[in-house]
Amino acid sequence: MFDKVKRVDFIFTFTLMKAAIHAKYGPPEVVNLKEVDKPIPKDNEVLIKIFASTVNRTDCGFRSAEYFISRFWSGLLKPKYKTLGCEFSGEIEEVGKTVTVFQKGDKVFGYNDKKFGGHAEYLTIAENESIAQMPDHLTYEEAAPMTEGAHYALCNIKASKIQKGQHALIYGATGAIGSAAVQLLKYFEINVTAVCNTKNIELVKSLGADKVVDYQQQDFTKTQDKYEFVFDAVGKSSFGACKPLLTEKGIYISTELGKNAENVFLAIITPFFGGKKVLFPLPTISKEDVIFLKRLTDKGKYKPVIDRNYKLDQIVEAYQYVESKQKTGNVVIKVR
Repeated sequence: MFDKVKRVDFIFTFTLMKAAIHAKYGPPEVVNLKEVDKPIPKDNEVLIKIFASTVNRTDCGFRSAEYFISRFWSGLLKPKYKTLGCEFSGEIEEVGKTVTVFQKGDKVFGYNDKKFGGHAEYLTIAENESIAQMPDHLTYEEAAPMTEGAHYALCNIKASKIQKGQHALIYGATGAIGSAAVQLLKYFEINVTAVCNTKNIELVKSLGADKVVDYQQQDFTKTQDKYEFVFDAVGKSSFGACKPLLTEKGIYISTELGKNAENVFLAIITPFFGGKKVLFPLPTISKEDVIFLKRLTDKGKYKPVIDRNYKLDQIVEAYQYVESKQKTGNVVIKVR
């Protein structure tokens, strides 16, 4: 006689969330709002209820894969991570078993260009990655854009090795990177000349620039001033055009590859000549960088410039606006 065997049925229920999904590379229109499974945090991760994110050059670059080299990180034929949004702010809803730095209810902000995930109602991230407590005086919409432009600016400023009291020129001082660069350089006590358009002169002055050049009224390269560091934060100039502006051992850095990827080539060869040179540092960000930006914000030394706010279901329009190259500072996505 066989023993009776009890049959146990396990029923798994998955909670859904809204997320902006791109299943293929292409223009903004490849992004669609869909319902997907809400992520579950691992033991060393936190689950964040996202309140705000941004659309920025990093998101645009990975979505379009215009630079084919980006596919070596994001997937050769199709995206590995279908929800973008490298910047985020929100509230911790759940913590993994081994998490000690954060607890449920903490308000946080951060950056992740490995898995992304900010263009969704929830994301998971390890507690030791680029995430920190939000500055108390900021809203979610103000905290979300604190990292993308600033970490590019910070990385390039560090690479230039510019010193207190020296002179820097920022071309494109009103973008997310440029506006952060002006504020960071002033914190490091650098003399800053900022190049921008007519309508943003007062904005750039308010960021702390010592001198402002209106490129709509004059050619910023036609000056007798010399700079230890020329930073093209929009990738629209060239080493050749800016070389006369540099001191004898001045540094030129651009956020773009340049014509025929010349900036990469020049970064390889110019250091051998011992004079003016091009650098092309690969951007990195750490938890320490995010904490540093929080401390600067707490001191009133840094605050990201915000152009527009869009809702999550307007994300295609947000992408279109960012790619129009008309934005000033950052474009925020209000997820909730």
